[in-house]
Amino acid sequence: MKQIIKKITHPFLKLGLKLFYYKPRSFSYDNIRISVHPDVFPPHLTFSTKFLLDFIQDINLKNKTILELGCGSGIISLLAAKKGAIVTATDINKIALENLEKNSLKNQSKIEILYSDLFENLQNKSFNYIIINPPYYPKKPKNIKENAWFCGENFEYFENLFEQLPKYLKNNIKCYVILSEDCDIKTIQSIAAKNNIFFSLELVKSNSFEKNYIYNLT
Repeated sequence: MKQIIKKITHPFLKLGLKLFYYKPRSFSYDNIRISVHPDVFPPHLTFSTKFLLDFIQDINLKNKTILELGCGSGIISLLAAKKGAIVTATDINKIALENLEKNSLKNQSKIEILYSDLFENLQNKSFNYIIINPPYYPKKPKNIKENAWFCGENFEYFENLFEQLPKYLKNNIKCYVILSEDCDIKTIQSIAAKNNIFFSLELVKSNSFEKNYIYNLT
């Protein structure tokens, strides 16, 4: 556990993130170009976002309803909208939501953008797909930006997520979550199992730094 936290809090990584994100940075995928605010989760320096984008690229999303739960930069929502999906993007970071609003206008994409702590403001909605790139390092976040990295000392994010999620896993809904080999996958799966949610491995992909897994939650 200590090794997991140490990796994300390593002084060189923290310094690199600080230097790279002292100002907005551009990011692009499939002719979608966005500006990423310094206070928003960075898709540039992580493997998970690109992996999810490639995964979603191969799915027929035409006229499908999609929720990106914890959208961050919103690049996944923008790709889904480009593919013809009816998209809802949520986050608890208001700066992220404001930035996504600007990026959606620039890319001429129609997205419903909502402030919501998990499913708090989604009570009367249903979806064909739910996409989650969660925070998974077990540490208490000190500010709103750190909520993108840290899930709480006792995995509180996952306790709340898996308590709320069963209501939305109906009628063959596809719910995809991505996790890294760096996180405590067994603990996360055990929290899910308490709520009768189970992980089915959909895809694995590696690069020089880490291995990522996309799971379908059922």
